[in-house]
Amino acid sequence: MARPTDLSMHNRRDRLDPLPELTRLGARAPLTRTRLTDDPEAGTGWLVTGREEVRAVLGDPERFSTHPAGGTGRPAQVGNLVQYDPPEHSRLRQLLAPEFTVRRMRGLEPAVDRIVEDCLDALEKAGRPADFMRHVAWSVPGLVMCELFGVPRDDRAELARLLKVGRPAFRGRRTQVTAGGAYLAYMGRLVARKRRDPGDDLLGRVVREHGADVSDEELVGLGAFVMGSGVENVAAMLGLGVLTLLEHPEQLELLRTRPELTDHAVEELIRYLSVIPTASPRIAREDVTLGGRLIKAGDRVACSLIAANRGTPEGTSDPFDLTQDATPHLALGHGIHYCIGASLVRMELRSAYPAVLRRFPALRVAVPPEEIQFRPQAPYGVEALPVTW
Repeated sequence: MARPTDLSMHNRRDRLDPLPELTRLGARAPLTRTRLTDDPEAGTGWLVTGREEVRAVLGDPERFSTHPAGGTGRPAQVGNLVQYDPPEHSRLRQLLAPEFTVRRMRGLEPAVDRIVEDCLDALEKAGRPADFMRHVAWSVPGLVMCELFGVPRDDRAELARLLKVGRPAFRGRRTQVTAGGAYLAYMGRLVARKRRDPGDDLLGRVVREHGADVSDEELVGLGAFVMGSGVENVAAMLGLGVLTLLEHPEQLELLRTRPELTDHAVEELIRYLSVIPTASPRIAREDVTLGGRLIKAGDRVACSLIAANRGTPEGTSDPFDLTQDATPHLALGHGIHYCIGASLVRMELRSAYPAVLRRFPALRVAVPPEEIQFRPQAPYGVEALPVTW
């Protein structure tokens, strides 16, 4: 769970916006040779900022590998789909794909709506001011994932604690590593339970239908990857999304008075915020000419999703605007590594944003803007969001 901090330019923000130098860089050229991390020993690679060039890289697993070693050996994190290339990626992803179909999501929707309302009840009971991140943004996806995975109710509080403590911004490295180990150990116990008695939940169905084709280690890794990313990414989107609406009152009012814009608002917020600012790094498997530059075999390539989603030809950042035409974005990835839980992410956001506006029509941030602390690691978000109403 713990990840090293990377504060290189393409992973940093100016509050809700990409750094101005990133948008200016993207306007000059779609590819730039630069240092990709803040590690002085890491060398340089290619930063891709052009929208079409980002699509080209993410959509070409034959020439660009996501495997940390360039396509050979064992992934650093077994079960983490973004570290696999075909055919192993295809095998593992196909185990999970049926769990995120439209039919499955419709079956889960009443539970999501109920969870959202329960969390808003908790926010209201906490009294003013209250931390939206604690009572809603983290709780909603955590409880949804527990529902999806069939986590026993008695285990949910401890699992939520491990997910929180294992975050990079929480306390020290040793604490993160300990929590990460405990989280994987819990997943191991959950997988063993599903092997013995598979229920009608994600892991239970995978075990029943594909149990002989997947190892326990892979199941543990897949479960940890899906649950961890599903909680962190949605929590970041809920917190930043509400903050964005509150800081754009004309857009908030538009959404409040025209609920038919909800789907469009969700897509616009996903695009605008791009909480995963940079896609998992790729390694070129062969020489590739892209955007007029030669990428050599073995070169590291980082695709800036926020630059592709927000950059303009003039070198400025595209604004948040529910009235503009919907344009395809890359915030959920592209190609074979497109977010497998995208349908669930959208459903949670479609449920939560309108519910917040209905329940708390006078909602506002309870501290000055400069007191809001943003977390630099991906997914980008806020540590706390004190609100009142």
